[in-house]
Amino acid sequence: MTRPALVSLFVSLAFVAGAAHADDGVTIAFQTGVDPSKVAQADGDYEKATGKKINWRKFESGAEVIAAVASGDVPIGNIGSSPLAAAASRGLPIQTFLVTGVIGESEALVVRNGSGIAKPADLVGKKIAVPYVSTTHYSLLAALKHWQVDAGKVTILNLRPSEIAAAWQRGDIDGAYVWEPALGKVRASGKVLTSSAEVAKWGAPTYDLWIVRQDFAQKNPDFLKQFVSVTGKVFERYNKDPKGFAGNAANVAKIARLTGSKPEEVAALLPGNRYPSLAEQSKLLQQPLVKAVGDTAAFLKSQGKVDSLQPSYTPYVTNRFINAALR
Repeated sequence: MTRPALVSLFVSLAFVAGAAHADDGVTIAFQTGVDPSKVAQADGDYEKATGKKINWRKFESGAEVIAAVASGDVPIGNIGSSPLAAAASRGLPIQTFLVTGVIGESEALVVRNGSGIAKPADLVGKKIAVPYVSTTHYSLLAALKHWQVDAGKVTILNLRPSEIAAAWQRGDIDGAYVWEPALGKVRASGKVLTSSAEVAKWGAPTYDLWIVRQDFAQKNPDFLKQFVSVTGKVFERYNKDPKGFAGNAANVAKIARLTGSKPEEVAALLPGNRYPSLAEQSKLLQQPLVKAVGDTAAFLKSQGKVDSLQPSYTPYVTNRFINAALR
């Protein structure tokens, strides 16, 4: 996707008035990342807690989710911190209200066996695929900067995860920075050059997040409070016994079904992120995340991915609904 196309994606889509009527339910955009909340989603826990019908729609990238939210089709969506930074920089009236994961080894840069890439310097002249403006795109650019590899000398291709898997199978690309289920497919015949856990240590942390349109949030605070509460409870279950949660065949089957990951990979993938408690998130969804989003936005601007920055990213982050769920 070209830069003008990205600008069109985020700017030309106007917010339309109102969310879906109550009797139509609430449409929520989710992605294929492996995390404990997929079990609650599969079990219908969000519907039970909110008393609302939920229309779950699967998307492949944060850019696609942002487009749906911006168009008014979707009031709530699951994205990464890089798409959030890009969307906030363009002034879309959205807020992050929940963290679904501090990204670690669940996102990684994998290079193909036989590609001739043994070290970062070998990436020069190679074709590396990534979904543009995603957390993996940001992590790839941050890794190249850390390695002092000129990103302009690497052919970075904008492909969706499913397209990455297909291109890898055809032998069209030398590497990819991606998440599940595409990550498992490319890793089967490649090696991990770095992961987002390591990139975070280099000063570029990334997060998986839930965002909400501000107009929906103002009208539906209890829905968001209950949504947060359900997520917090399933994170608590996981954090009390990670091995037991990941070793539960029913949990694995539910996560695999919603994400497209192989059941045998789910147990290994769950520890790839960290899932903060609601008490921790109450603090995280203040200055720490505001700073992370601002730093991400500044980096994206330095790379020519966004045109301008907000004076403050505080309006795009709120712990209001987490604090309500904690009461």
